Amino acid sequence: MKAWRVVVIALSFLLLSGCLVTFKDPLPDREAAPAGLLGKWSSKNAWGEPLNLQISYVGEHRYKAVSYPKAKPGQRDEYLFTVSNHGGRWYLSAPLPKDFGGHFLLAGFEFSEKHELVVYNLDLEQVDQAIAQKALNGRTVETVEGDATLIDSPMAQVFAYLDDPANTDVFVEAVRYQRVAQ
Repeated sequence: MKAWRVVVIALSFLLLSGCLVTFKDPLPDREAAPAGLLGKWSSKNAWGEPLNLQISYVGEHRYKAVSYPKAKPGQRDEYLFTVSNHGGRWYLSAPLPKDFGGHFLLAGFEFSEKHELVVYNLDLEQVDQAIAQKALNGRTVETVEGDATLIDSPMAQVFAYLDDPANTDVFVEAVRYQRVAQ
């Protein structure tokens, strides 16, 4: 897949806000996603254009997201991900290509009272501050889009940090999707 398409995938699904937080380890693939996650969703991409997202089951505790602009349904980008529910929050983890460090993306998600799918990114400044305070282990890595932060703490330590109520501001809303009527 061309590097620019990977950027579009990341932007369209997670609307990454300029700086990327990656993880050395993925989420374990031992948990099923909530049933409400599967199906068709719509939103707008970073340029305000209508965007479709279809999430489906592809195997034991593995899922596929297919993202495409509504105006160009043939331009489909897809990737696999796993989910985990930890500390009352849902997380997804997706592998990144080598150009983006070849590690894993971690994002949070929830369903709003309006039944929207709300996806959250991790705030780079907050994560870098956690590294400086030794709450997490990590370092800066180069990617095709600039510097990123790689967290190499074990997932148990990552979840201990994310589950701490004092760290709720580490999550920033990236995008809201509405369910597409069947």
